[in-house]
Amino acid sequence: MAKARKGFSRADRIAEQIQRELAELVRTGLKDPRAGWITITAVQVTRDYSHAKVFFTVMDEKTREVSQEALEHSAGYLRSELGRSIKMFTTPQLHFVYDESVSRGMHMTSLINQVAREDAEKFGAGETADAPAETDAEDEDE
Repeated sequence: MAKARKGFSRADRIAEQIQRELAELVRTGLKDPRAGWITITAVQVTRDYSHAKVFFTVMDEKTREVSQEALEHSAGYLRSELGRSIKMFTTPQLHFVYDESVSRGMHMTSLINQVAREDAEKFGAGETADAPAETDAEDEDE
């Protein structure tokens, strides 16, 4: 008889816990002045839990490279603190990767807004190309 699968695998639960712990450590324990406003967006762990790919974003795009350098410089400290807070046989090595999805999403949103503005200018402020035409309720009653 097959076992029913749970919603998350162990690797997913560990990755989520690592993300929460790292977010807190970066917020409170990272003293590197190069580190800007860093947000940990996701973590992926390997099957053997020996490596973790940590995705992050920064508030100011200009600080992206120096923030990544600060994270990489602090990787040993973050890993040791992570080992204290998460009881695992092996604490994964941390590899920091800038998360492009947020900036891509913002770019897509700006493109959508631009097209919407152009449509509004082209078809009038109140109408859009795919909006149904208005009908009089009195015409339908007759």
